[in-house]
Amino acid sequence: MGTGGRSGLRSGKGSADGAAATPTAASASCQYRCIECNQAAKELYRDYNHGVLKITICNSCQKPVDKYIEYDPVIILINAILCKAQAYRHILFNTKINIHGKLCMFCLLCEAYLRWWQLQDSSQNTAPDDLIRYAKEWDFYWMFAIASLEQITYFVGIFTFLWIERPVTAKERPSLVLLLKALLLSSYGKLLLIPAVIWEHDYTPLCLKLIKVFVLTSNFQAVRVTLNADRKLSLLAVLSGFVLESTVVYFFQRMEWDVGSDCAIYRSQDF
Repeated sequence: MGTGGRSGLRSGKGSADGAAATPTAASASCQYRCIECNQAAKELYRDYNHGVLKITICNSCQKPVDKYIEYDPVIILINAILCKAQAYRHILFNTKINIHGKLCMFCLLCEAYLRWWQLQDSSQNTAPDDLIRYAKEWDFYWMFAIASLEQITYFVGIFTFLWIERPVTAKERPSLVLLLKALLLSSYGKLLLIPAVIWEHDYTPLCLKLIKVFVLTSNFQAVRVTLNADRKLSLLAVLSGFVLESTVVYFFQRMEWDVGSDCAIYRSQDF
């Protein structure tokens, strides 16, 4: 059996019969899930002597609880890119990944760089070099702040819709934390913004729109898998976040236009 898929699993412990088993659902920080039917499972596999693995069979669907534990990470990544629910369940429930914050920060930096690059490409400055460098630096910080605010607004829209449709109880609060982590992880498509800028061509605007659609699709699958919700609810949740985010984007665009028009009027009065 391949061992590439086991690198992200939690460490096992000894069992009574001499085999090493994955931690039970009661002792683990997060329950394991069957990637096929989403039912809770006590363990994923048992590791007998000499590296012989026996994958646990789900009591509900009679299929392997997690077939991806013997898959190479590249195969798992490809399945995640294809937005397969089984791959998402494997990553979210049956592996230990703690890169949510770092991935979110890097994605925001990519988005801020793209906006900063577009701003510098469209502006023409005749100010001294020192002032230009100073202004460009603060422009990047401003773009990062706007991208962060839009990301927060997007998440607020999703959680607000879910809170209205599915009132949160104390028992379900951990699921919302997991949902936030799932949304952060499923936004990895924003990393494609950098190659889209580096390899600039006439189709760059189309590429950026396709990247946005891919990120929304990944977020839709993350909501559906994490909450075990139907497609309609997941789609409406993502659309609610997108609409709220688009409203904030429109507000900032209007503010920039108003500031630009005021500056133009001020300059015309000087002449």
